[in-house]
Amino acid sequence: MTFSHRLGVAAALALTFAWTTASLEAQTVVRIEIHPIDTVTLKTKQFLTGDLNGKATVIAGELRIPKPGSDRLPAVVLVHGSGGVSGSTDRWAQELNSIGVAAFILDSFSGRGIVNTGSDQSQLDSLAMMVDAYRVLGRLAQHPRIDPNRIAVMGFSKGAVAAVYSSNERFRKMYAPPDVRFAAHIGLYTPCITTYRADDKVTGKPIRLFHGIADDYVPIGPCREYVERLKKAGVDVTLTEYLGAYHGYDNFLSKSDSEPLMLPQAVTARNCRAVEGDNGLILNSKTGKPFNIGTDCERGAHIAYNEVATTATVKAVKEFLVATFSLKP
Repeated sequence: MTFSHRLGVAAALALTFAWTTASLEAQTVVRIEIHPIDTVTLKTKQFLTGDLNGKATVIAGELRIPKPGSDRLPAVVLVHGSGGVSGSTDRWAQELNSIGVAAFILDSFSGRGIVNTGSDQSQLDSLAMMVDAYRVLGRLAQHPRIDPNRIAVMGFSKGAVAAVYSSNERFRKMYAPPDVRFAAHIGLYTPCITTYRADDKVTGKPIRLFHGIADDYVPIGPCREYVERLKKAGVDVTLTEYLGAYHGYDNFLSKSDSEPLMLPQAVTARNCRAVEGDNGLILNSKTGKPFNIGTDCERGAHIAYNEVATTATVKAVKEFLVATFSLKP
């Protein structure tokens, strides 16, 4: 298959997806706004020590407002994974809009000249994406159509680090706007392999994790351990597990794939654990040496769509947000 032919197939798939979802989007979006976001690109040590002397960066995101009028709406910031913003992100925005929730699709990659970090995660630290999410929180809190007290964050894989760990009170004090915080935190197939200092001391806002048991890209085990630690600390947190579901199980565009797709060069979170040491240094939990996800963890993993897990997750997320935001179902 030639490159041009592959582009043609991709365009056809995109068009098919657009036609199948157009009616839903047309019913739920009344306004779309593109917002530039001033942020900073930080390395791990800079982030953990509060050093903001990173590279100043302008990224962007798309705000989709589902209802006309002047009333203030709840919103969810969507933080993409290693593949960047995709059709799946678009579909989640539509699902959120369908229950009257505004969606902000954050793009942490394009403004930095990044396309994909799947085989090279060093291009952008996952924690740096948390700074981006906090900057969006500050922007949305000032928006005339958004309720500053009802802004949640939802992330996928790499982006789930920002979504889940932005609940950390230490990180909030360092990087979030002073007078606003996320109302809820949602993570799908979250990398929980790093234990940060005081990461069980959170804001008190609810945390919901969703994960496939068959995930060999970002294994579920570390998230089970983290959730148990959070529960012991009295946190409102749940981890929902799906039997047989692989990484990226909610990728709607992969519905036709009958077998899991192998990504041989993917940098995984498999068989490696890390812990925060002194002065913002991340250490390999087994060796005590500086941690490098590209060399300390295994490569090669599967991704696959799982309709049962996706349907259940969409339902659970919507019900959670309806309750959290006090919406009329």
